[in-house]
Amino acid sequence: MTTEHSHTSGTTHFGFRTVAEDEKVSLVRGVFDSVASKYDLMNDLMSAGVHRLWKATFLDILRPRPDQVLLDVGGGTGDIAFGWKKRGGGPVTVCDINREMLAVGRDRALDRNILDGVGWVCGNAEALPIPDRSVDRYTIAFCLRNVTHWDAAIREAYRVLRPGGRFMCLEFSHVIVPGLKEAYDRYSFSLLPKVGEMVTGNRDAYQYLVESIRKFPPQEELAAMIRDAGFSQVSVRNLSAGIAAIHSGWRI
Repeated sequence: MTTEHSHTSGTTHFGFRTVAEDEKVSLVRGVFDSVASKYDLMNDLMSAGVHRLWKATFLDILRPRPDQVLLDVGGGTGDIAFGWKKRGGGPVTVCDINREMLAVGRDRALDRNILDGVGWVCGNAEALPIPDRSVDRYTIAFCLRNVTHWDAAIREAYRVLRPGGRFMCLEFSHVIVPGLKEAYDRYSFSLLPKVGEMVTGNRDAYQYLVESIRKFPPQEELAAMIRDAGFSQVSVRNLSAGIAAIHSGWRI
């Protein structure tokens, strides 16, 4: 099964469906608009709460510092941004294509009394409204697989990072333990859409999310894409036997 997009034919995948490239953005937006208010609860259900541990590991590796500027792409509800600030990181901009998700993130920031040092911008990962070489760290967590052209988003990350800057991606990936893979597939395809329907009333959104994980490139393929964008010292760390993975690269 190929995971590469066809740039020439004008089609891409939305889960297991083939759709027009220009249609995918609105379809993805529709998914997240519909589940925004329950998104964090559903992450808990989808990962049995483990996504919180994955994000903590991600932030451990990121090592926030007060003299660093972070751009968090697709981080609408604020988890990575809040973790960055809590650990002493500098200014952070959250960029998300979904206004509904950004609204949830802003509300959560107010609830936590996080009023300074976090900006909220609506924008597309493939064409960031961010100047060249303006950030020290770029993070994208559980978002890249929803982008139409993964390679374009990674090139944009390279563009906005300063020399010496770091790219970090946390994403669902491919299970590397054979027996576990079958069990995980059964759980994902049979249970998650049902739970999604019960919690958010939107079964299709979670069917898409499960399918989008399967269409995402395996660890080494994504690492190659990050190298192709110009990043150096690209590394992969599997989490929970590859259910998720952290990819990292440096702009030299």
